[in-house]
Amino acid sequence: MNNVYSVAQVNRYVKNMFTQDYFLQNIYVKGEVSNCKYHTSGHIYFSLKDESGTLSCIMFAGSRKGLAFRMKDGDKVVAGGRVDVYERDGRYQFYAREITLEGAGALYERFLALKQELEDMGMFAQEYKQPIPEFARRVGVVTSPTGAAIRDIANVSTRRNPFVRTILYPALVQGEGAAASIVKGIQMLDEAGVDVIIVGRGGGSIEDLWAFNEEEVARAIFECRTPVISAVGHETDFTISDFVADLRAPTPSAAAELAYFDCRSFLDAMQGYQERIERAIWNRIDVNRAKVERYQTRLQYLNPESRLRDQQQYAADMQERISSAMEQKIKDKRHRLSLYLERFYGLSPLRKLNQGYSYVSDEKGKTVTSVSQVKQGDSLLVYVTDGTIRAAVQDTRKEERDDG
Repeated sequence: MNNVYSVAQVNRYVKNMFTQDYFLQNIYVKGEVSNCKYHTSGHIYFSLKDESGTLSCIMFAGSRKGLAFRMKDGDKVVAGGRVDVYERDGRYQFYAREITLEGAGALYERFLALKQELEDMGMFAQEYKQPIPEFARRVGVVTSPTGAAIRDIANVSTRRNPFVRTILYPALVQGEGAAASIVKGIQMLDEAGVDVIIVGRGGGSIEDLWAFNEEEVARAIFECRTPVISAVGHETDFTISDFVADLRAPTPSAAAELAYFDCRSFLDAMQGYQERIERAIWNRIDVNRAKVERYQTRLQYLNPESRLRDQQQYAADMQERISSAMEQKIKDKRHRLSLYLERFYGLSPLRKLNQGYSYVSDEKGKTVTSVSQVKQGDSLLVYVTDGTIRAAVQDTRKEERDDG
C-alpha cells in the first residue's frame, strides 16, 4: 500500500517548497485591488486581480509603514512581498511588505531610500524638534501665492487671530525649480526673524508633491533656526518634509490652526472665566455677609458694652436692694432704740430726781447705797433736781427693810 499522509503533513510540505523558492520570497506583483478590508487589528486584507486571475493578499499591521496612501478597491498598485502557504487553510497567499500606486513605483522607491538615509543620519530624531511657539506674532508661509493652501491659511488666520502678521514667500511648489524655490523661501524667512514657518501646499499625486521629498528641502528645514510646520497635501499624504519638520500638520488649514493663537476663543474663555469669578466672588460675599450678620448678632449678645450695661443694671438693682435693706435695718434699729430709750427713760436717775428722789455719793463721786460706806464726819454730796447739796455725816443708823 502506498504511503498515506495527513493533511497537515501535505500542507507543511508544500509550505516548505514555497519557502525554499527564493523567487517567491521577494517578488513584485501588479494588479487591481479588490475586496479591500481594513481590519480592526490593523491588518489589511485584499485581492489583486487582472484579466486572467486573482491573488489573495494580506498586509500585516507591522508592514503598514510601507503603505503611503489609503488603498481602496479599483486602485492599480504594485505590491512587493512574498508568496507563502497558510497551513491551516491549505491555500497560498501573497504577504505584502510595501504597496505603491502603479506608475509611482520608481518615485516611491526613491522616497523610501531617501527616507531611510535621512533617518539613519538622525534628521528625524525627536531631540532635534523645536517647540512651536504658542503666541507667534509673525508667521512665515512658504507656498504658492495662487493655490488653495494660502487661501485656507488666510481664512484660518483671520478667524483665529487677525493681529498676527503673515509674511508670504511666493514659492514654486511643483515642477522644475520648485525645490530650490522652497529652500530659498525657508532661508529668507528664517533670516527675517519670523516666529514660525509653515511650508506646504495642497494635495496631489506623488509626482505633484515630489518637491517636498527632495533632500535639499529636507536639509533646509533641518538647518532652519525657526520652528517649521510641514503641511503638504491631504491627511493621507506623507513627504520627507513631514518627517524632518518640527511638526507635521495633515493639511495647510490644520497648520494654521497650530501656528495662529486663537485669540477670539481666548477672549471668550477669559470672558467666561471673568463671569465665573464674579459669580464666585458674589457668592462668597453673600456667604460672608451672612456670616458677618451671625457674628454681629453674637457680638451684640456678647458685646462688653452690653454686658457692662447689664452689670450696671444689676449693680443698680443690688444698690437699690441694699439701700432698701439698710433703710429697713435702720428703721428696725430705730424702733428697737426707741424701745430701749423708753425703758432707759423709765430707769433714768434724772427722771427719778424730777419725781422728788435724790442720790448720795462721797466726795470721790462713789454712790453711797449703804450706811456701812460712811462714818461720822464724812462729807457727802446729795444730788437733787436742780443742784448738789454738800452735807456732813452726824450719825448713822442701820435699818432692816422688806423689799417685798
